[in-house]
Amino acid sequence: MSTGLKKTIVLAVTGLAATLGFTSVASADPIEYAALGDSYSSGNGAGSYVDDTACERSANAYPELYAKQSGATLDFQACSGATVTDVLNNQLGTLSATTTLVSITVGGNDAGFTNVMANCILGGDDACKTATDAAVDYVHTTLPGQLDGVYSAIRDKAPNAKVVVVGYPHIYFPGDNFCAGGVSNTSRGYVNGAADALDAVLAKEAANAGFAFADVRGNFTGHEVCSDTPWLNSLTDPLSDSFHPNVTGHAEGYLPAFTAAL
Repeated sequence: MSTGLKKTIVLAVTGLAATLGFTSVASADPIEYAALGDSYSSGNGAGSYVDDTACERSANAYPELYAKQSGATLDFQACSGATVTDVLNNQLGTLSATTTLVSITVGGNDAGFTNVMANCILGGDDACKTATDAAVDYVHTTLPGQLDGVYSAIRDKAPNAKVVVVGYPHIYFPGDNFCAGGVSNTSRGYVNGAADALDAVLAKEAANAGFAFADVRGNFTGHEVCSDTPWLNSLTDPLSDSFHPNVTGHAEGYLPAFTAAL
C-alpha cells in the first residue's frame, strides 16, 4: 500500500469518527470535583471510612462512587456534623478556578434535625411537633440567608464549576409498624414534612444562585426507615450512623439523583 493511500485511509477514518461523535478518552476534559457538606455527603452510616477523622468519609458515599464512575479527581471535604459555618470556615480552601464540579449537602444540622429525631423518638407526638415546628421555622426564617452566603462563597472561589445542591430524603416510611427508632404515623408525618420544608428552601436558594438541585426523595420512596427494604439506617450503634443512608442508599438513592442533576 502506498504512503499516499495510507494517509487517505487514516484521514477518512478520522473524519468518520468525528462525524459519529467518537472522541478519545484522553481528549475528555478532566473533572476536578469537590464534595462539600455534612454527613449525608461524607457517608456517615455507610461504613468503610477512608480516614481516621471524625468526618466519617466513606468509600461507599456517593461522591466516592461518582469519582470512580466518572474518573473525576475527588477533593472530599464533606464532614459529619458540618453546618453552614463549618463549610464556610473549613471546606472551601481548595476550591479554585480549576474546580469543575461541586456538590453540597448542608442545612440539616443548622435546622437542628438531630434534636428533632431525639424529641420525636423519646417524647411522643406533641414533643415531635414542637421540635419539627421549630426546625421548619428556622428553615424558613434563618437558613435562606445562610445558604445565600455559602453559595455565594462557593461561586466566588469556584467560578467555573457546575454546582449541585443535594437534598435530603424523607426519613420514615408512612405507617404504624414497629421498627427500631420508629415513631407513630403522626410523628412520621411531622418529620417528613420538615424534610419537605428543608428541601423546598434548598431548591429555591439553589435556583437563585444558578445552581442545580438534586432531589433524592423520589429515589428513597419505599426505602425509608421502617420500610421492608430500608436505604436508611434506623436507630443503630453507633448512634451517629442512625437515620443516615446506608450503602444502598448512596448507590441507588443519592448517586442517581446527583448524576441526573449534572
